[in-house]
Amino acid sequence: MIKFFLIDSKQLSIEQSLFNIELFLVSFSTICIAAAGYIINDYYDIKIDTINKPHKVIIGVYISRRGAILWNFALNVIGLGIAYWLSKQLFLVHLGAGVLLWFYSNYLKRTALLGNVVIGFLTAVSVLVMAVQYPQNQELVGVFALFAFFITIVREIIKDIEDVKGDATFGCRTLPIIWGIRRAKRVIYVFFVIFSIILLSTYFSFHQRFVFYLYFVLLPLWGYFFVRLVRADTKKEFAFLSAFCKWIMILGVLSMFFL
Repeated sequence: MIKFFLIDSKQLSIEQSLFNIELFLVSFSTICIAAAGYIINDYYDIKIDTINKPHKVIIGVYISRRGAILWNFALNVIGLGIAYWLSKQLFLVHLGAGVLLWFYSNYLKRTALLGNVVIGFLTAVSVLVMAVQYPQNQELVGVFALFAFFITIVREIIKDIEDVKGDATFGCRTLPIIWGIRRAKRVIYVFFVIFSIILLSTYFSFHQRFVFYLYFVLLPLWGYFFVRLVRADTKKEFAFLSAFCKWIMILGVLSMFFL
């Protein structure tokens, strides 16, 4: 969608825009790096996940710890190999992302706020890889990368609140553990306000159809999310908010259609 709706000119057909080996390889290499990151994250979180989400534990149940490391290595090699073949710039971006994903899983995710910011940054990078490989309309791609950055940080802090019991058991120093849930919610409010200002500022930058979608679809849902966040105080309510963030992400992606 980034390639077709944001980067390419209107003169290109769907076949010209989407059905080419380069786009497939950029997407596939990004997926490999992200999948490797998920695997190493689950590897380091086996004990925590048995408390926070026992029904979702994969490593040690369906795949051995040794097998997980082998998969992580193989996916990183495939992703980096494809990226290097495409361009050195893309290779450096994927290499940096892979290193940061390992560092996050091993250390940063157990620190207050910094881990959340890193995941927000990496989510934005997954959008920006398109601007690295295709240098057209980089500003437009950057706007959606900003959207991804802020909504991901909000969701990550909510997930930390949701998982506070398991994280505290194994000595993690996440935001809700250090500051408490009430103060952690105040940090979310700050990011919420910044994100809302960015959304509102698009009124002056984009044409009418996108603004209509933004103001009558995304912003009402964003407001509903805020009301539920203010009232939330149980694990079930924070789990709902985490899932609701995913829907906002999906609708944000669909807004590309109106550009």
